[in-house]
Amino acid sequence: MSGRADLAGQFNFLNGGGSVGALMRAHDWSNSPLGHPEGWPQSLRSVVGLLLNSKFPMFVAWGEQLGFLYNDAYAEILGAKHPRALGARFFDIWSEIWPDISPLIDSAMAGEATYREDLPLTMNRHGHSEDTWFTFSYSPVRDERGHVAGMFCAVAETTGQVLAARRRDALLQLDERLRNVADTADISFTASELLGKALGASRAGYGTIDHEAGTTFVERNWFAPGYDNLAGLHHFSDYGSYIDDLRQGRVVTNTDVEKDPRTVANAGAFRALGIRAHLDLPITENGRTVGQMFIHSRLPRVWSVEEITLVRDFAERTHAAIARRAAEHELRLSEGRLRQLNETLAAQVAARSAERDRLWNLSQDMLARADYAGMMSAVSPAWTQILGWSEADLLARGYSAFMHPDDRQSTLAAIAQMAKTREPSRFENRIANVQGDWKHIEWTVAPEQDGENFIAVGRDLSVTKSREAELEIAREALRQSQKMEAMGQLTGGVAHDFNNLLTPIVGALDMLQRRGLGGDREKRLIAGAAQSAERAKVLVQRLLAFARRQPLQPVAVDISKLIENMAELMSSTTGPQIKVVVDVKDDLPPAKADQNQLEMALLNLAVNARDAMPNGGTLRISASADTAQSGADRRIPPGQYVRISVADTGVGMDEATLARAIEPFFSTKGLGKGTGLGLSMVHGLASQLGGALIINSKLGLGTKIELWLPQTEALPDARSIARDAHSVRGRGTALLVDDEELVRLSTSDMLVDLGYRVIEVTSAEQALGVVRDETPIDLIVTDHLMTGMSGAELARTVSAISPDIPVLIISGYSEVEGIASDLPRLTKPFRKDELMACLSALAPLPLATLAYSASTQTSSSKNTMLDEEVDMREKKSFP
Repeated sequence: MSGRADLAGQFNFLNGGGSVGALMRAHDWSNSPLGHPEGWPQSLRSVVGLLLNSKFPMFVAWGEQLGFLYNDAYAEILGAKHPRALGARFFDIWSEIWPDISPLIDSAMAGEATYREDLPLTMNRHGHSEDTWFTFSYSPVRDERGHVAGMFCAVAETTGQVLAARRRDALLQLDERLRNVADTADISFTASELLGKALGASRAGYGTIDHEAGTTFVERNWFAPGYDNLAGLHHFSDYGSYIDDLRQGRVVTNTDVEKDPRTVANAGAFRALGIRAHLDLPITENGRTVGQMFIHSRLPRVWSVEEITLVRDFAERTHAAIARRAAEHELRLSEGRLRQLNETLAAQVAARSAERDRLWNLSQDMLARADYAGMMSAVSPAWTQILGWSEADLLARGYSAFMHPDDRQSTLAAIAQMAKTREPSRFENRIANVQGDWKHIEWTVAPEQDGENFIAVGRDLSVTKSREAELEIAREALRQSQKMEAMGQLTGGVAHDFNNLLTPIVGALDMLQRRGLGGDREKRLIAGAAQSAERAKVLVQRLLAFARRQPLQPVAVDISKLIENMAELMSSTTGPQIKVVVDVKDDLPPAKADQNQLEMALLNLAVNARDAMPNGGTLRISASADTAQSGADRRIPPGQYVRISVADTGVGMDEATLARAIEPFFSTKGLGKGTGLGLSMVHGLASQLGGALIINSKLGLGTKIELWLPQTEALPDARSIARDAHSVRGRGTALLVDDEELVRLSTSDMLVDLGYRVIEVTSAEQALGVVRDETPIDLIVTDHLMTGMSGAELARTVSAISPDIPVLIISGYSEVEGIASDLPRLTKPFRKDELMACLSALAPLPLATLAYSASTQTSSSKNTMLDEEVDMREKKSFP
């Protein structure tokens, strides 16, 4: 059974399960390897019923293709992969971590349970790669016959705990170092040195800020060899306007002083100090900025969330340590005065108490004194600022009442362990605020000497984590979008210019061959030049394929004829040291494929094979009809296929290289010898057509790559392979429009040879003048991208004036926005027979095409450029 149907009431094991349970009941299972739930065995139903009603993240992978089912808790781990992951193949969901988890999966499917704790995995679940850690187990699940039919997983993400542990280790080292440092200048230097080395910075320091004067005083700072000491008084105005952010208590993350609007005008001052990027974290008291921790980098640098968090921790602990030393220094002075003036004891004690109270009241951390029985006896004002609870509320209820239920047991256990060991402890939990939401808090707790109480210091982590994670996601998405857009525009523009250059070359060589000019030697030279031009044309098509934005256009393709026609090109591409053997059956059924893309894919594979045989060898290209049975190979969906095999006797690949072979931009050919896009393009082509790419290779024995393409019952168009057309002699007058003189000359020669009288013009406006003068015109052949009116606009206008005149557009792009799909078009470069084939089927422009062109085509810019080369590039730019 296929299609969507509400399964509630039909299968009890799908009842409940929250939002994922509802999705399962309404899911279309027709495309899932699991099939419809009515065919699921009882063993699978039992596992699904268990995980749907569990609050712990769980999933089950079932069958040969490991169809994937999970619950609400696991949907949070999937991120953007949910809900499309429901019912999909395990590999398709987590392909980026497959090398890490596939051995564990194999063990589970072989009947052996596996367990991993804090396993590091690099995932892509929010549009970018991120480092994560997980604790999980894979357990085999047996069917009614006792065979292992799937695997069950219970999982917990431990990323937060791992990163927090790393941060705590750095802070523990800081606390250890600061314990034996007495002078405030030494405190700032010690903290700066640890932080600067940990972050690989060129300079780090701590400074006190004068809010009104806009200055910072650095008592002592750490700097790497070769950099200047910045101790002393500095005016922020000498370095830009970022003091405004610090005054507002905002972190300054400057990735490049040469580009940041706050510092670009003062970049020279930064250059003099060897600074290209900097991070300034403000320290505030009562909403007023009083200090900063700064990090300098000699190169542009993006500051990560973890780095900012670590700098914040260092800044606050350094500030607290300096404040404590200052208080201790003040205490020692007071004790000296006490010895001299014993009668002022009461006043001195009151002053020290006021100082402690000031630190208590001004701290942005949540400070508390509590007992092991579960009650707090004192809380700082930061509790009310962060959580909203009044002091009376906090002291009237036990502190466990404010904890998240899932964190209560672990938190109380940590406090009990601290009471037992008498050593400080650190942990994280969630605390309720007055609105009923949860705040992530990092706690440091230490016992008092009385054995009954302890001191707790809590830092709010939730808002900072959320904001910085969202910012990083947005930045990564913007970088990827800009990179791909730039690459597409560059390759498309370059390929277009090459097509314009190749058009007169291909046309001229075609003319020389057709007319049989020269002796035998000259004819061989002309034939060689024509072959080179065709190879250049193919290379340009590969560039355009990388830049195109349209989907594939699959048709029925005769694979036998396609390979036979490409054999000579492959042989010339691989060179004389490599023997090319073609073994193709004549009675192969048609395959569903995009012919042009398939040709480029085979050429890619041939080039890869050539590079794998530096000392020569044999390249064997074969094709046969084949059937993929269900369960035989989970990489190939069951069905009827045409299997194309490209095998070489080259160096082969080891297991590590084979595992990464289809990754984009992965290459073993060395710098300048390959883009790493070949196999990834072939793999994408096969997958998009509903087939598969299978790679088998052994180091030293060669490589065999199989391209599985679905069979089709449609009949192939012979012209799509042979590329010929019936010879149709043109009659009448052809109006030729092209602003490239050499392209116009070549095209005109072909039209004359086809029997046309040709009128040449250089713009669409001149062409309209000819049409409006009622000059008898039987055909218009026009370039598309020209200064002023485009070819598509010309076709629309001509059809409105004289609808009986057919129009053929020639273009240097493989696709152009604004041209309707049924508008006759020929891609540069082209030969006479290709032009003749287009003209033989040419008809007047349909009204539907006119409407489409009118609604989508935009007018070209008519700016006059002084530089002729710049003007040429402007009018040929991608629309």
